[in-house]
Amino acid sequence: MLDKAKLTELEARFLSDYPGGFQDPKLEEIGKKHRMDKMVAMTKECFSKTACLNVRATAENMVKIVSRSSMVSMFEKPKFRDFVHKLNEKDRDFLVDALIEILHGSQRTGFEAMVDLLKTEKLAKWSLVTIIPAYYKPSKEVFVKPTTAKDIIRYFELTDLHYQPTPTWDFYRRYRKLLNDSKKLVDANLSPSNAAFSGFLMMGVRNS
Repeated sequence: MLDKAKLTELEARFLSDYPGGFQDPKLEEIGKKHRMDKMVAMTKECFSKTACLNVRATAENMVKIVSRSSMVSMFEKPKFRDFVHKLNEKDRDFLVDALIEILHGSQRTGFEAMVDLLKTEKLAKWSLVTIIPAYYKPSKEVFVKPTTAKDIIRYFELTDLHYQPTPTWDFYRRYRKLLNDSKKLVDANLSPSNAAFSGFLMMGVRNS
């Protein structure tokens, strides 16, 4: 759990600037940029259990979501697209199976399998591993942005949580629990999704 006093301070400052939370008119442009509702709807449609039965389409949909996401670096998008398009049938099946496990089965198994495959082309990035789950289950899963995660750890002095550039299930599990527990301590308008709550924390700690 994040320190309540520090969290309350960030909340007060944020709501002073944006009284309506993420519904505040001053944040409307940010909302338009991220198109969260549209991305969530598209992701849920693309990666339902039924949709995932079509492996080729699912692999292409992974590229589509990553390419259209405002939260993934412009440098990573073409690299991921090229990576997926170069996969042989066996590895493409492996990639899709890993995602299916993350979304619908054994999360740890899928997470670690995807990281292992992405490592083969030095693409094991937090953004690429966590973006689709963050859209598919926006109130449960978290998008791990390295700079934000490191800033949160620094600001809240989380000595027992150690960020690593290469994604690990242990960090993801603990970071997710931290955010899901902590968002209950603030105004609901600050967490319409976990991505929004992360954005609130990012804006707060960045200016501290």
